[in-house]
Amino acid sequence: MKTSLNILSLFILIVALFAACKPRKMITQASPVPVATPPVQEAPEQAPIAESDSDKDGTPDSKDNCPSNAGSSENNGCPEITAAAPSFNYKNILFEFNSAVLKTTSYLTLDEIAREMKKYSGMKFSLNGHSSAEGTETRNMTLSIDRSTAVKSYLVSAGINGRNLEAKGFGESLPINTNDTESARQQNRRVEIKKDN
Repeated sequence: MKTSLNILSLFILIVALFAACKPRKMITQASPVPVATPPVQEAPEQAPIAESDSDKDGTPDSKDNCPSNAGSSENNGCPEITAAAPSFNYKNILFEFNSAVLKTTSYLTLDEIAREMKKYSGMKFSLNGHSSAEGTETRNMTLSIDRSTAVKSYLVSAGINGRNLEAKGFGESLPINTNDTESARQQNRRVEIKKDN
């Protein structure tokens, strides 16, 4: 009985030891659950305050020197000013009867014309020669061409680009006066200079 008591004691001791050695659950702190935070929204950029542009030329009125007239920003909102080209309708380059030699009285006029042409170096001009009705039509046509060529030569010698000048002859076909008197015929012996369109 002693043995059985010993065995029983041993058994109780083993059970007690096992109970004491039984792994215990570790008490751990639960990890925090991440809380989703909404993304930080940046404040929207304020749109620039639109300045008024009365003439709708792209230059705001505060910088526009001409707010009621459309212009360019290079000219502070004002329209570009361009000098109007002169008409170049000179009709007083006159010639003697049956001659393509320039009258000396025409030199001053031709010098003035050359000065004006130099201001518009890219412009092209017609030199239109005419004659009075004396002589044959063929002779008058040749004479009118010779007259416009004489004017072209003078202008080229004054520094005008010959490629910008076209010499033409119209003979007696376009008189500006009658051919009844010598003073009227003198007006018809002429070269007119006109800018080409």
